[in-house]
Amino acid sequence: MPELTRRRALQLSGLTAAAAALPATGAAASPPRPARGRIDTHHHAVPPAMRKWAVDQGILPPTGGPSWARWTLESTLRTMHANGIAAGVASAPVPAEIFRDRATAVSGVRVCNESLAELARDHPTRFGFFANVAMLHPDLALTQAAHALDDLGADGILLNTSADGHYLGDPMFEPLFAELDRRRAVVFTHPVAPKGIVEVPGVGDWLADYLLDTTRTALSLIAAGTLDRHRNVSVILSHGGGFLPYMAGRAERSHREDGGPFPADMRRALRRFHYDTALPTSPYATPALLDAVGPDRVLYGTDWPANTAREVTLNTGTLDRDPSLNDQARRAITRTNALRLLPRLAARLTR
Repeated sequence: MPELTRRRALQLSGLTAAAAALPATGAAASPPRPARGRIDTHHHAVPPAMRKWAVDQGILPPTGGPSWARWTLESTLRTMHANGIAAGVASAPVPAEIFRDRATAVSGVRVCNESLAELARDHPTRFGFFANVAMLHPDLALTQAAHALDDLGADGILLNTSADGHYLGDPMFEPLFAELDRRRAVVFTHPVAPKGIVEVPGVGDWLADYLLDTTRTALSLIAAGTLDRHRNVSVILSHGGGFLPYMAGRAERSHREDGGPFPADMRRALRRFHYDTALPTSPYATPALLDAVGPDRVLYGTDWPANTAREVTLNTGTLDRDPSLNDQARRAITRTNALRLLPRLAARLTR
């Protein structure tokens, strides 16, 4: 496409001429970043090298596929610009079972992490990233986490809520949590469908099953004492924490009635986590979440591009109008909490 035509097409998409300028390589240049823009901590990306690996492995079809698999930098920057998103912390929540084979775990994690690191390196004020590890290979996970944090500049580590039925409080993950605790690392948890649960006809697994898996892994971490042993690890629960903030009283009852593994005051345990708004939380869940943990534990998240540009805009607008939030709480959720939690990204955005 001639350069003039291509620029005009992007202008019609709502970008300014300056933002739409494309370099000779064809990679999209970043639109102007809002001075005090949002930071999206639930933000997915599938750069070309990652997609090619997934196609070669038979995970994705050569063409088409789900909406998130059709990720492009151009559409991402356009969506970010339209919603005042200064930066996204990119992640690729590949199910742990994809990396069951050891050779695949080595090559696949390397491709995922290097692809995301390149995205952040090429656009340092627009992207950070959470790195993958091979959860079913604990020894590999340790070396992969160290490489990602030390050499690739990752902002944290992505862990699925479960791996082949093992939840994060399982002893197999103890060495990884010990190392992440030593590094004062951030863990971004992303849900999968619980193993062995049959999907309800007409009800997609993303509607309730993913939320259940998030709740299960959070309860697993609390019951196993993982968060008490490793107080320097910060854990983000996707999608408003699943059901966790809304069933904490049930866990307290368990403690009272049978001396179960949950604390008598679940509010302390709830505040060991961070929660993103990609449930979406507004308008239904926000009051309960704020009452349980306060605005300083909540992070803005869109779930782009699993959520379409239209959904991102609708959910962001609803958050902006949420009567449960005052201006101070809204600023904390959309930006300042993330700056405090992610110092590497913060240093690039505030330099």
